[in-house]
Amino acid sequence: MGADGGTAHAFSSGGAHRLYRHGHSPVHALPPHTKLAAVFAFVVVVVSTPREAMWAFAAYAALLAAVASVARVPAGFLLKRLLIEVPFVAFAVLMPFVAQGERVDVLGMSLSVNGLWGAWNVLAKGTLGVAASVLLASTTELRELLLGLQRLKLPPLLVQIASFMIRYGDVITDEMRRMRIARESRGFEARGIRHWGVLAKSAGALFIRSYERGERVHLAMVSRGYAGSMPVIDEVTASRAQWSYALALPCAAFAVCLLGWVL
Repeated sequence: MGADGGTAHAFSSGGAHRLYRHGHSPVHALPPHTKLAAVFAFVVVVVSTPREAMWAFAAYAALLAAVASVARVPAGFLLKRLLIEVPFVAFAVLMPFVAQGERVDVLGMSLSVNGLWGAWNVLAKGTLGVAASVLLASTTELRELLLGLQRLKLPPLLVQIASFMIRYGDVITDEMRRMRIARESRGFEARGIRHWGVLAKSAGALFIRSYERGERVHLAMVSRGYAGSMPVIDEVTASRAQWSYALALPCAAFAVCLLGWVL
């Protein structure tokens, strides 16, 4: 298969992304737009919860753990992908030191009370939001996510941009891998500043190749009848029972949120 053929395959295939974990659980079987709506509603409920209700966030974590169990997503798989929030954790750790207001001594360090609450707020809500997103990605294929966005009436242009961005990212990554192999086969190994020139030239070559390949793909699409919108091949629908199953998570979280404000 040639370069253009590989590109066409990458754009037309609905292959699974790296976060996806193949399975046949009830969560995997739910229509994608119901899962997208459920995760969005769950995140809104979590963000709306008062930070002082610490027990509520533990309840949210238990709800996500129950969903992960039903979806047969191992805890190790989930925890490994939560590492994406490390930059936010670093930001939260700094908040007690830089925030103003009342101070309190903790282990010999003077920390801001508002900063401690802010750090807890960021960590708790951010971790729960990332965990919910990881569960969504691990039980829904990329193609299904895009179909779900279409079903939820997201602007078609935004859906197309997201589709091409994600799928063409795989093409560029594969091109980078081939260029790296070509450099290494010629004995090149980046060890310092003196090798930056070679890496800069490689980056320029990658940009040109990607741009030219994008033009070829666009011309191929136009020649096949593309006029600015992608045809809807699969009409995704959901029954009332499926909506009920999907919305069980945000509904339970909403009940916890209400108790958090009352208690």
